[in-house]
Amino acid sequence: MIIFITFLVTIIVDQLTKYMVVKNFSVGESLPIIKNIFHFTYVQNRGAAFGILQNQLPFFIIITLVVLGLLIYFYRQLPLNSIWNRVGLGLALAGTVGNFVDRIRLNYVVDFLDFRVWPVFNIADSAIVVAVIIFSYWILIVDNN
Repeated sequence: MIIFITFLVTIIVDQLTKYMVVKNFSVGESLPIIKNIFHFTYVQNRGAAFGILQNQLPFFIIITLVVLGLLIYFYRQLPLNSIWNRVGLGLALAGTVGNFVDRIRLNYVVDFLDFRVWPVFNIADSAIVVAVIIFSYWILIVDNN
């Protein structure tokens, strides 16, 4: 149940925030939240992390489907007695699906969280990063004890 709730809440927040950015910003428009530190900046990312592999939509669709398959496989392998593993799996699934929805619907991913020292990203990207941190902690620390 925790996996589903985490997935659902993350997908809703991701898609809602992207919708609000698309409806209220022009591409490239930036709104300072904390001037020169954190802005909302609307970017249409047609690539992967850091904008690499621009305009490779078929490649990203295939990779996303492979990642979703691996997540489903790992669901069966993951010790789900830990709430953190369940949250991590929900976040990983939501992040993957959130950006996949953008690619299918828009042919790009909507990014808007801009810390000025890092490429612009979104909620789905954040969910994936947090999931990787949770899984890494589990593999490197917990599983080795």
